[in-house]
Amino acid sequence: MNKEFSSKLGVVLSAVGSAVGMANIWGFPYKFQAGGLVFLIFYILFAAIFSYVGLASEFAVGRMAQTGTLGAYEFAFKSKKNKTKLGKIIGFIPLIGTFLIAIGYCVIVAYILKGFIDSLTGNIFTMDAELWFNSFAKEKYSVIIYHAIAIILTIFTCLGGASSIEKSNKIMMPAFFILFVILAIKVATLPNASAGYANMFKYDPSTLNINTIVTAMGQAFFSLSITGSGMIVVGAYISKKEDIVSSSVQTGILDTLSGIIASFVIIPAVSVFNMQQIGGPSLLFVTLPTILKNIKFGRIFAIFLYFAVICAGISSLQNMFEVIAESITSRFKNLSRNSVFLALGIIVFVIGVNIETIDSFGPYMDIISIYIIPIGASIGAITWFYVLKKDLLINEVNLSSKNKHSKIWYKMGKYIYVPLAIILTSLALIFKISF
Repeated sequence: MNKEFSSKLGVVLSAVGSAVGMANIWGFPYKFQAGGLVFLIFYILFAAIFSYVGLASEFAVGRMAQTGTLGAYEFAFKSKKNKTKLGKIIGFIPLIGTFLIAIGYCVIVAYILKGFIDSLTGNIFTMDAELWFNSFAKEKYSVIIYHAIAIILTIFTCLGGASSIEKSNKIMMPAFFILFVILAIKVATLPNASAGYANMFKYDPSTLNINTIVTAMGQAFFSLSITGSGMIVVGAYISKKEDIVSSSVQTGILDTLSGIIASFVIIPAVSVFNMQQIGGPSLLFVTLPTILKNIKFGRIFAIFLYFAVICAGISSLQNMFEVIAESITSRFKNLSRNSVFLALGIIVFVIGVNIETIDSFGPYMDIISIYIIPIGASIGAITWFYVLKKDLLINEVNLSSKNKHSKIWYKMGKYIYVPLAIILTSLALIFKISF
């Protein structure tokens, strides 16, 4: 099994594949329209900070430890405090978060596969979009076949480790961007699409408030998948010859671009048809099918849409499954990757099929994203900048870097990135906010 990505392109596309997901497609456009130019400016500011420092630190820790979540925390605690017992345990918190989010994410991908197949057959347009969505989203075990396919596809693209992940993302990520650009061009030809663009880039003084700023910060943070787990394994597969900070910044740029491109599809389309702008599953399974039903070649564009989102969904699931499998096989050497993936797939499937309805998996995902993922993200941030030996982190970041990073980069991590991560976690826990 190949333990390294073969090129910088492979690194960036694999990282982008992990980062780009439903937050970019149904979260970013909704928040962008609500906050307009103010949201976009603050989002770009926070995305720049988080990719430059947060993402780079997770890449660096993974490459330094040459392993995923569990091994990385053990390495960090051993490097400075020599508290290997705590280091062996604490990594399970973000790892469990990844496992739990993977269960819910499989349900989402099953829905998307259902949308893709029904677009191919035309069934999606034979009834009202809301009735179509409710026909499977409110019925138990209605997407069980798609659920199994989602898991099988994910495991199949993970079996070869870094090599198969890289190869699949070199197909899926370009496909995602190309198809969404085609959709954006089509939407631009619709009458009055310009009104939607005006809403996106308008400056409304009333949006310059703490709510918009916090929303932008949370969206930037979690969109990049800096959860104290996922990006560590990406780092573990990065060659020592690659510039980590450059790769993390490029990942941040492409992740931001994905949200903006999705917005160029969704916001003008919603504006043209005078529909209510909403986020979450309803946007993808009710609002957009209704719009596509009413435009020329809508069925073809529905196929494009759902295939593009499948690419985003599978690439994100890939990372979640790989994180878990790599951590377990590194800690328990007698277990093979194939057996771990098989067991993982069965467990995720058995639990997931019992929360397939929107009324079950919606609250489930809220609990995970409010209480568990933010805590894991904060644990990661604190560990890299307050536990891991400073010189080790800086040396790894500077390895093969064209521009050397020292005190300023480290201080940004310790005194800006870590406090922001703690603030977001606190806000999520106190106010029950799902970013």
